[in-house]
Amino acid sequence: MKIEGSVAIVTGGNRGFGRHLVTQLIERGAKVYAAARRPETVDVPGAVPLRLDITDPASIREAAAVATDATLLINNAGISTKSSLIDGDVENARREMDTHYFGTLGVIRAFAPIIEANGGGTILNVLSVLSWVHIPASGAYSAAKAAEWAMTNAVRQELAPKGIHVAGLHVGYMDTDMTSGITADKSDPAVIAAFALDELAGGSAEIIADELSRNVKQNLAAPITG
Repeated sequence: MKIEGSVAIVTGGNRGFGRHLVTQLIERGAKVYAAARRPETVDVPGAVPLRLDITDPASIREAAAVATDATLLINNAGISTKSSLIDGDVENARREMDTHYFGTLGVIRAFAPIIEANGGGTILNVLSVLSWVHIPASGAYSAAKAAEWAMTNAVRQELAPKGIHVAGLHVGYMDTDMTSGITADKSDPAVIAAFALDELAGGSAEIIADELSRNVKQNLAAPITG
């Protein structure tokens, strides 16, 4: 795809990784709607604030009625409750699934017809290495991201005949607010954003952005141990 001249929507575009995506898309010549539950928090020069709560169907419909010129959708909005599946609050598991799976799917269903009507375009889902490797302490997040990965692969096939390319981004920990309490190697989100946009421009369907994710993907067929 050609980023210059595209019209992008970035969910969760007011902070963290989403803010880096918004900034770099504008630098590359795109018009960008920075979508957030609180659009007044969007502070990237040149970005168009867009009110959007991806867990609220009415909010999704209202955002779709505004951004009718969209050709690129980046589903970045997410949460991490750091909840286990057995001992954690089951409502946290529901929140994770409502956000990463049902919320993301709701946004895709709303904007796919718009992108198709505008001549086709691209959708990028920001996934995670935890789509593939599942840590008990974050079981709710891992399960939701695994579901989002499966959904990404399914809608890719459904939307291809409509001229819409669907890609998924897999990455480990990035140095953002979401991972502030985690002590582990973290990637620079600005570097990951640049890599993701380069790969998206080149037509990649599965964007694996760091060594951890590459190693995990290569070992998916290994026997389950432990």
